[in-house]
Amino acid sequence: MLSRLTRSQALAVCSVPVVALVATAVFAPLPFAVAQPGSTADVLGKNKGTPVITISGAPVRDTRGELRMTTIVATGPEVRVSLADLLDGWFRSDRAVMPLDAVYPSGENVKEIEEFNAKQMRQSQDAATAAALNYLGRSDDDIDVDLELADVGGPSAGLLFSLGIVDKLDGDGRGGDLTGGRTIAGTGTITADGEVGAVGGVALKTQAARRDGATVFLVPRDECADAKAEAPKGLRLIPVTTLEGAVRSLVALDSGKAVPSC
Repeated sequence: MLSRLTRSQALAVCSVPVVALVATAVFAPLPFAVAQPGSTADVLGKNKGTPVITISGAPVRDTRGELRMTTIVATGPEVRVSLADLLDGWFRSDRAVMPLDAVYPSGENVKEIEEFNAKQMRQSQDAATAAALNYLGRSDDDIDVDLELADVGGPSAGLLFSLGIVDKLDGDGRGGDLTGGRTIAGTGTITADGEVGAVGGVALKTQAARRDGATVFLVPRDECADAKAEAPKGLRLIPVTTLEGAVRSLVALDSGKAVPSC
């Protein structure tokens, strides 16, 4: 024999699966990563005691100022990110919620990811060297460039590597420094012919740059909007599409001439 439930009893019974679903949504792992500003490194100096750029086969200049490559730090693929974590990340300017496959396109195996990132870094270094030497009209048969950056993977330091090589070999082309003595930061991939590409995580990288003393940030033009959205006070954003354009903007900046802005 079945008895009828009162309205309050019915609501109580129905609330059980609803609460269960909400709890599951809050605590269940989701395919996202939470990122935050990472470390920066001056490519004109040393990183963990080792020169980032070592050049042989050509005279090398003493440089002033800094050229800082920037990074982000994200939760690893093995870390289970919950809805609560995502909500926290969405409402904080120093955090970003990103699809897991956008942060780790090579999969969820930590060893494979490390190998993939290391491979991308090597390719980026080769492209950066070629871009810089091509820009300067130098031959890599005569000049050997060694780039070392511990514990950093991926291709996003390419532009800064190239600028560092140019500064060490030629400066601003007139006896001065590309930096003008400033702390310049930036990000961007680079090809051997000097094309600068987008990288992602720019809004967080601007925060890392300003935290570490940068007053100027070189950003791939396609990411200007993202960079402006969370740009820290006191950080000037300069859009770039090529290595040549980046050098031209830095020379103009030091000369007090007009410089593009985001």
